Amino acid sequence: MERRMVTRKLVFISLLVVALVVMGCTPTTQIVKETVVVEKEKVVKETVVVQSTPQVKEVAKEVVVTATPKPTDAPNSVELNGSGATFPQPLYEDWAFAFNQRDPSVVINYAGGGSGQGIKDIKAGTVDFAGSDALLKDADYQEKPDLQMIPTVAGAVVLAYNIPGVTTTITLDAATIVDIFLGKIEKWNDPRLAALNPEVKFPDLPINVVHRSDGSGTTNIFTLYLSAVSEEWKKGPGAGTAVDWPVDKLGRGQGGKGNPGVAAAIQNTKGAIGYVELAYAKSNNILYAKLINAAGKTVEANIPSTMAAIKDAKFDDRLTAIIVNSKEPDAWPIAGFTYLIVNKDYKDCKKAEKLVSFIKWALTDPAASSRAAKLLYAPLPQEVLPRVVEVLDKITCNGKPVVSQ
Repeated sequence: MERRMVTRKLVFISLLVVALVVMGCTPTTQIVKETVVVEKEKVVKETVVVQSTPQVKEVAKEVVVTATPKPTDAPNSVELNGSGATFPQPLYEDWAFAFNQRDPSVVINYAGGGSGQGIKDIKAGTVDFAGSDALLKDADYQEKPDLQMIPTVAGAVVLAYNIPGVTTTITLDAATIVDIFLGKIEKWNDPRLAALNPEVKFPDLPINVVHRSDGSGTTNIFTLYLSAVSEEWKKGPGAGTAVDWPVDKLGRGQGGKGNPGVAAAIQNTKGAIGYVELAYAKSNNILYAKLINAAGKTVEANIPSTMAAIKDAKFDDRLTAIIVNSKEPDAWPIAGFTYLIVNKDYKDCKKAEKLVSFIKWALTDPAASSRAAKLLYAPLPQEVLPRVVEVLDKITCNGKPVVSQ
């Protein structure tokens, strides 16, 4: 059967959002998807409603994330459905397409939606697997002891910005990042920012902070970093998939759904700064800051600096590790692993076989690693791979070992 490569782009279009500013009115976030399918191209239009406090601001610029073609259905194919983290979504979609070319009998769908949604779905049994950058809590394991986290890759979270008149890369340190998100640094021409960037002429412009509005593993990684470098942040907002943002109470914060929503808000808001996964900043040509890490070195987000961050990763018995604020000299300070969440036992043996086969391929095949590198994700440390494969080999179907191809 002849197949043709089809180029597909996921086009996330943030339409104009108009909100009535009424005292006591609470902003809401909605997502409306419209899919238009033509012969050789599929375009997904997504309305991203970006909320802010105390009013909803206007967003009217498209954000483009290039993805891979839709996998090809084969007769009697097995369909695997997943949802969750948008942090690794470009990679998971790319892997899904490539694996389908390798094995046309399996079609893998990944819906995104955020880590919180993925955890909710896998616990409810509505998906075959989930993606999450946030770790399952003890309560999750107690509720669903059948769940298992599988690390896949590591990635960098970057501080992307839109500062009128500034077209160069700025530098930030831990103290300024914390104070921006606490709302203590209010304008771009603050002396502390000027001291870090003497060559940059910052405008006298308010800083608009963009954060996630949904339950987010990217937020978890970012707030783990803020908590690691600031006692005030740790004792205040703290770390998690969702926190109470101090800037919201000051009227200078706004939320976007998913990494695409945050990217859209940054691009469409003068004076904006927000956190997104590196691939989203790169693919949309959004400027992002260099950071001064725990070793006092100014570093740029890329695969080498992410690899440096995972050098001292210590995986626990659940195969999870936290790598923010690494002391390694060349490490990117806001980095994290992303995970697939699977069940230890499945009822559908064909699905279980294909899922285990897919994950093993993704983690051990050079072609899969090459695809990850092109999207700026760093591979797992070689020393942890045997442990991951061992856990995958223990997945069962109706109590019997799964035999993957």
